[in-house]
Amino acid sequence: MTHGSDFARLSRVIQDAGLLDRRPAYYALRLSLVALAFAGGWAAFVSLGDSWWQLLVAIVLAIAFAQVALIAHDLAHRQVFRTRRASAVAGRIAGNLGVGMSYGWWMDKHTRHHANPNHEDHDPDVDPSLLVWSEDQAARAGGLSRFIAKWEAYLFFPLLTLEAWNLHVSSVRALSRLRDRRLETVLLLAHFVWYFALVFTVLPAGKAIVFVLVQKAVFGVYLGCTFAPNHKGMPVLTGADSYDYLRKQVLTSRNVRGGRFIDVLLGGLNYQIEHHLFPSMPTPNLRKAQPLVRAHCDALGISYAEAGLFESYGIALRHMHAIGARLRAKPASEPVMR
Repeated sequence: MTHGSDFARLSRVIQDAGLLDRRPAYYALRLSLVALAFAGGWAAFVSLGDSWWQLLVAIVLAIAFAQVALIAHDLAHRQVFRTRRASAVAGRIAGNLGVGMSYGWWMDKHTRHHANPNHEDHDPDVDPSLLVWSEDQAARAGGLSRFIAKWEAYLFFPLLTLEAWNLHVSSVRALSRLRDRRLETVLLLAHFVWYFALVFTVLPAGKAIVFVLVQKAVFGVYLGCTFAPNHKGMPVLTGADSYDYLRKQVLTSRNVRGGRFIDVLLGGLNYQIEHHLFPSMPTPNLRKAQPLVRAHCDALGISYAEAGLFESYGIALRHMHAIGARLRAKPASEPVMR
């Protein structure tokens, strides 16, 4: 049996179990609840008016924004609707209009991530533009990135408070390269208009600025904490590494153990291995696929990584701290390797 057939055998098991079938009732309920939380949060914001209690509303809305972003993720993978058009329309409403994140930009970025997870040459999620994820990247780092790389384990969570702004800026910068840039531009602009107009109409300028900063910070941290456990601290691949599809996806991914609460909190991404193997699998089916995938990996002798939520953060942070150790040990005057 060749490596190329290992995934085919697993895929047949998954298909025979009906785990790639759509789950319309689940998504109808999930979309309704998330939309209710989103609208309810803004209704509470308007009703409460000029008050510092609005900072609690900012936290609630940050969570609602993150859940909308997770819905956009499922839409991009066509887990919700079968057709590309329906997925794209709903994805742009959720992403561009809802949370200020370009659906087209994110889909291109995330597709490249899925094709080559944790590959330092091809995965944009391990792009060393600020943080570094391998010793080679650390050795090549210069300027601000080099300084941050030394202490990135300590700076990781503080930097996540800026992640929402990074999504906004990256989305705007990508608009000129998108196929449907006019629609994406209009929807993205509409998001910023309604968001800032609403906040600065209900609140005086000082409170409005604090509200925005808190809401964006919590939104960014939540998103970062959702995606960080999945690949950080797992092997970083280079051009010399060659794996078949099954091994490439499994060996670079980590699942997060937990019950239904973790499923909701992380939007199903706690089953990262199963999600990477079967990106179009509806979220509620990932839990059912997990024992089948693990048994298949055990039979083939493929390492299958799992950790608790906080344990996974510890693994990621220890990895980042180890990457920065080489730079912390070097004299400041030592030239950067190029």
